[in-house]
Formats: sequence, C-alpha cells, structure tokens
Amino acid sequence: MATSFWIAGPARGELRAAALGALAPGHVRVKTRYSGISRGTERLVWNGRVPPAEYERMRAPFQDGAFPYPVKYGYCAVGRIVEGPRAGARVFALHPHQDLFDVPDAMALPIPDGVPDEAAPLAAHMETAVNALWDHPVRVSDRVAVVGLGAVGLCVAQLAARVPGVDLVAIDPAPAARARARAAGLRIAEAAEGCDLVFHASGTAAGLAAAIAAAGFEATIVELSWYGEGTVAAPLGGAFHAKRLTLAASQVGAVSPSRRATRDHLGRLALALALLAEPSLRPDLGPALAFADLPARYAEALDAHPSPLPLVAYD
Repeated sequence: MATSFWIAGPARGELRAAALGALAPGHVRVKTRYSGISRGTERLVWNGRVPPAEYERMRAPFQDGAFPYPVKYGYCAVGRIVEGPRAGARVFALHPHQDLFDVPDAMALPIPDGVPDEAAPLAAHMETAVNALWDHPVRVSDRVAVVGLGAVGLCVAQLAARVPGVDLVAIDPAPAARARARAAGLRIAEAAEGCDLVFHASGTAAGLAAAIAAAGFEATIVELSWYGEGTVAAPLGGAFHAKRLTLAASQVGAVSPSRRATRDHLGRLALALALLAEPSLRPDLGPALAFADLPARYAEALDAHPSPLPLVAYD
C-alpha cells in the first residue's frame, strides 16, 4: 500500500491510500525520504487557479486526478529504490507527495554522492534556473538584478553571481528571503536601476514592477513567474518604450533552444542535481513537516513557512 497527498477541493488536502500492485517491467519502486513543496505552483493548484486552457500543459509527470480537483500534484521527491534495478540507490523523481511510488527506471535519477537527501528536492528549481540562464545568459561584467528570492530566484541569483565581474543585486521585501540571500553571500537592496538583465521570480505584480524599474536601456526582463488564472498589472507606460525594454518568458517545460540540440529534459535535470553538490549553491531548507501532518499544515507551508522550499519528511 502507498499513501499520497491529494488536493481534494479548494484549499482542502487529504491523505489517500492505494495499492501499488506488482512492479511493472523496467520500473523501480522508491521509498520516499523527502519531498519538496514548490510553493508558487502548488499554491495555484491548491487555490484552484490553474486555467482550464492550461490543464494539460500543467500536468505533473506522475500526477493522478485532474484539475481543478481532486488532484495528486508535486514534483520534488527524493528516496531510495527498494525494488527493481539499482536497489538501494538514492534517487530523485518528479513525483507528487507519496510515501512509496513506482516510476520507469530512467525517470529515477541518481543523486550524486555529494548531495544530501534533504537538499536534493531543490533540483527541480535549480533546473528552472539553469534553463533561464540558457535562455538569457549572464555575460562578464553584466549588471544583474534578481527580484523574488524564493527557491527559483535564489538558484538563479547564486548561479548568475558566479559569472566573473558580474554586479548582482538581490531584491525581495520578505525578511526571511533577504536573510537567505545574505547568508548566500548575495548583495541585498530595496531596488535597483540601470541593469542589463533582470530576472523576475516573485509571482507578484509588485515584483514585476520592481523588475521593470530595475532595467536599464535596452535591457531584458526575464519573467520566471507563472500567475495562473487572471491578469497581472504591468507598468508598461513611463519609460518602458523609451528604454526599449524586452519582457521575455522563460519556462522549464521546454529545454532552451540554445541547448536543445545537445541536452534533453533528463540531462538538464541531472545537471541540476550535480550542481547541488556545491555546498554554497544549496540553501538551508530548514526543518521538515511530517508527511502525516501534511493535510493540516499544507496551507501553512504554502503561505507562512520560512523555507524557500518547504520539505516533507516521510520517516
């Protein structure tokens, strides 16, 4: 038997048990140790804000159910193979919150030795950051701003700051986010201006406005947030046109055109896992929530948890 977390209705979660059955050929069975709650996307699912036109594109790789509800959602699972090829191996899989699950062997990526179990769930967000920097590379001596220091924004900032000569500023009004960025050695500011490249990952209209304000002449603002249903106010008046700004989307669903000939989705994810072997690239994700408590504490994890990626512990 396996137990999984389902979003059963508007802002309502529950644990459901189901039999896995015999392991299919070419699959592995994974006992989960941690999963990560991807706050931005999972908050939209929790609140029923996935637009009907995006139901198919928004499906997680091993999602059950259908939008809007009930749905088993998530994509940051870490565990150990207990049956099938490579038994005993530590692996990462794009699987929802569940204590025991089956996936094709190729979809269970090995976790490098230098990556702790509790850091590996961040791979999905590091992958998004890698794709964003493939889409819009940071060049030597660029002036860069990152607005929104959740899991994705923090990964982007940490990677971009390693380019020689880059002058990078990290922007987020939340004290916990600012503390995380400061601990990572990033320069914090209330605002910025004159930047060559701006990455926006706050998921808010205020953050988007701050990103546009930070952009210099003929700069690019890279939008990494996904807002779900509705529209978002964007200040496209003022100097937006006079500065000849570009507002560009970057999204992890497709490999960046700049690397599509040489990298596939699994190769990109494997790269993200390998990057997490560098201690300075993985923030402290803090104490984990118990899986059994997830229905009662999921809303707290989405809205009030201090971690950029709240962890769920299964043992």
